[in-house]
Amino acid sequence: MELGIYTFAEMSPDPATGKPRYGAGERLRNLMEEIELADQLGLDVFGVGEHHRPDFAVSAPAVVLAAAAMRTKRIKLTSAVTVLSSDDPVRVYQEFSTVDLLSGGRAEIMAGRGSFIESFPLFGFDLGDYDELFAEKLQLLMEIRENAKVTWEGRHRPSLKEQGVYPRDEREIPLWIAVGGTPQSVVRAGMLGLPLAVAIIGGQPAQFGPLVNLYRQALERGGHDPTRIPVGINSHGYVADTPERAAEEAFPPFAEAMSRIGRERGWPPTTRADFDASRRLEGATFIGSPEQVVEKILWQHEIFKHQRFLIQFSVGSIPHAQLMHSIELFGTKVAPAVRKALGGN
Repeated sequence: MELGIYTFAEMSPDPATGKPRYGAGERLRNLMEEIELADQLGLDVFGVGEHHRPDFAVSAPAVVLAAAAMRTKRIKLTSAVTVLSSDDPVRVYQEFSTVDLLSGGRAEIMAGRGSFIESFPLFGFDLGDYDELFAEKLQLLMEIRENAKVTWEGRHRPSLKEQGVYPRDEREIPLWIAVGGTPQSVVRAGMLGLPLAVAIIGGQPAQFGPLVNLYRQALERGGHDPTRIPVGINSHGYVADTPERAAEEAFPPFAEAMSRIGRERGWPPTTRADFDASRRLEGATFIGSPEQVVEKILWQHEIFKHQRFLIQFSVGSIPHAQLMHSIELFGTKVAPAVRKALGGN
């Protein structure tokens, strides 16, 4: 199993002060140190997501990943996610082919429809076209990956006629589809033969088992070998030396961030009881000691038989030093134990 980290470079308010802990510049410089440490520890993947809000520092993942490419040696660098519906597939390919060339073949694209909607009015798209935009632009991005010169026509972008898209990568950049639980999105990824990343940030993870099964059935219907195309799970988490310390350090920023976002969506506030329930083996978050996180990864592997697990540590405003320690524990204790249990190196 590949093990890694993803982030949106949160700049959420510090629960103690109500003000951002870091400005955008400091948060981005801290992020470079986090990616560099993950690489040094031998983790497999680092993902950087895209948001267009004041509480997140990254709106251009490819720029951040290009900077990270210059400070790392082996770790894969992926978006997590690229909001393809409101982006231009030509530019997405150009940006990530550039990251791929700079990194020596370590770039990936994780494409999704986005969990926030700010990018749609920002770039002039109609939310009424939400799904159609993604389907059309995904088709174009796949066409560009396969052909240097592209002829294409659609509804939401000017047509292309034998136009070249450069620079070309030296291999085919991996393209993952990120989903939050919509069966139609899962089936689409399977029929296209694209790897699937499932975001599980709430509820009971076991309930997502049928969704992964549906994806693998769609792979077969599309003529693809389910044993050769990976599934990834993306979840919130935090690792500390003891379960108690993990909970006490993670709860205030986690509750602040999830409650604030929840108010926008009509969700109830995140209580300590909710938080503690999610930490249980059957819950969605990976917040605990290294031993607890290992146990939970392996427990979910029995359900999903997935090939990749990415954990988001920075849910809310967590101090940089604590994030670095959490990454260290994940790389030195969690990852080796999981690999050993699953027969890896």
